[in-house]
Amino acid sequence: MTRLFARESWETGCTIAVEHTADALHAHVELDDNVLLGPGDQVRVHGSPVRLPFGEAITLRRRATVSRAGLVMQWWTKLRAQFDLTELYEITFTSEKPR
Repeated sequence: MTRLFARESWETGCTIAVEHTADALHAHVELDDNVLLGPGDQVRVHGSPVRLPFGEAITLRRRATVSRAGLVMQWWTKLRAQFDLTELYEITFTSEKPR
């Protein structure tokens, strides 16, 4: 019964790679121990926000808390995702010509 609703949480290390250049703008987090994430799981990276001026890239180490979703939250996340996906390909047919 506890697995239905409860979240299992633990702390682990992570590597953060941030780049803010003309070629790329991204921030990637890689968790230690090859943690696989599933629907509804959450990751909270600890520490101050990373502020990077244009033209720079940085890689740093931080701690992160991983919260594994319970079975109900996994099911709810999958169900919601189906409806969110349909918003991406909503199509409207009209008799008007584009201007």
